[in-house]
Amino acid sequence: MIMNAICPLSQIPVRSEPSDRSEMVTQILFGETFSILEERGNWVLIHIHLDDYEGWIDRKQALIIDNEYPEQVNPKSKHVLADKTGICKCKNDGTQILLSKGCNLPSEGNGIFRVAHKTFVTSSKIKAIPKKFHASKVVAQAMDYLNVSYLWGGRSIMGVDCSGLIQVVYHMCGFNLPRDASQQAIKGTAIDFIDEARPGDLAFFDNPSGEIIHVGIMISPDKILHASGCVKIERIDHNGIFNAELGTYSHSLRIIKRL
Repeated sequence: MIMNAICPLSQIPVRSEPSDRSEMVTQILFGETFSILEERGNWVLIHIHLDDYEGWIDRKQALIIDNEYPEQVNPKSKHVLADKTGICKCKNDGTQILLSKGCNLPSEGNGIFRVAHKTFVTSSKIKAIPKKFHASKVVAQAMDYLNVSYLWGGRSIMGVDCSGLIQVVYHMCGFNLPRDASQQAIKGTAIDFIDEARPGDLAFFDNPSGEIIHVGIMISPDKILHASGCVKIERIDHNGIFNAELGTYSHSLRIIKRL
């Protein structure tokens, strides 16, 4: 039987196989929901509601909500943490949890929200996700991630990869994107010339085989914010991203998309 669950921790690593040694392919942030599809020992195969991604997590890290809290799986309005980080306190047992920007907070107003049967309170800034996408807000939200370390599979302020950064930032601005860069590249409308790029447009980059392997957010026609080593701003032109320290191009531009 498929059960619904929610993330009660800062983040949960999702792995490609049921093992702590397996590759982390993504993360679930606090308050995000998922379905449990299969159990294998101490591991469960999950389906993430936000982006339909699937992978394995430690069974002990899932908090089952099943059919008791349907409003937490499909809320009428969605709220997220707007600050870079925050602290929430559980009123049930007094414990505290570190929150990352963009995590899901089922808000009841006045900084109070519920996760399954637990009630939390925070003094951090909570914002409602707009029902209409606001491209003009993308760059400002992304700037909070400057100098955050690159982490393969990461989606949090403690570590993020290129497409994880894009997904969380766009989600906060009212647009749900798939998890991987190659999936994100399918969305939107192509921009013919880089000089026409606007802040918030997405630039995608490929490898010699033509596979999309990287994505970043255009700040202007000649600057891009992306996660490579860390989240940073670099020069870009029709060839790709130019790394000033190395004096060479680090990524080859494939296409620019506007959503």
